[in-house]
Amino acid sequence: MKRSVIVAIAVAAAGVAVRAQTTSPYIAETKQNYGFIKSNLTRMADKMPEEHYSFKPAGEIRSFGEAIAHVADAQARSCSLVLGTTRAVDAAAKKSKPELVAALKESFAICDEAFDGMTDATASQMVRLGQSTRERSKLGLLIGVTSHSNEQYGYMAVYMRLKGIVPPSSEPQ
Repeated sequence: MKRSVIVAIAVAAAGVAVRAQTTSPYIAETKQNYGFIKSNLTRMADKMPEEHYSFKPAGEIRSFGEAIAHVADAQARSCSLVLGTTRAVDAAAKKSKPELVAALKESFAICDEAFDGMTDATASQMVRLGQSTRERSKLGLLIGVTSHSNEQYGYMAVYMRLKGIVPPSSEPQ
């Protein structure tokens, strides 16, 4: 009899632990949106020929390669905050397509870890943004990563169009 009570308590405790790790539909949708932009940006970085990584559509704006570096550095910075670490990919210091694609993939690896670790319990935890006193929730910060990356993808899609290349999100399915 004692053994069955202990087993029942252990099963109940395991059920509580599993429920504590579940995620809400909001987190699931955030992860899904992140997956879309991760796919589009990765395909975009791969698709753009290396000779166009230095292309600037006009004046003093970023080149395509600098835009990839900006996304990689911003993602690594924000996702590291969510993880409670300070990991950088130093993409701004890289110039060649292979270096920049590697930095982008490294930033996605950091973000994958942050998104995969997000639970209902951690979503509302607050993190301080750098040296400022501003704080954001961990989920809010990850939503910002997706939003910023989508914005940058939109800019870079124009770069591709100006070079006669169809952006990945506009390719036939």
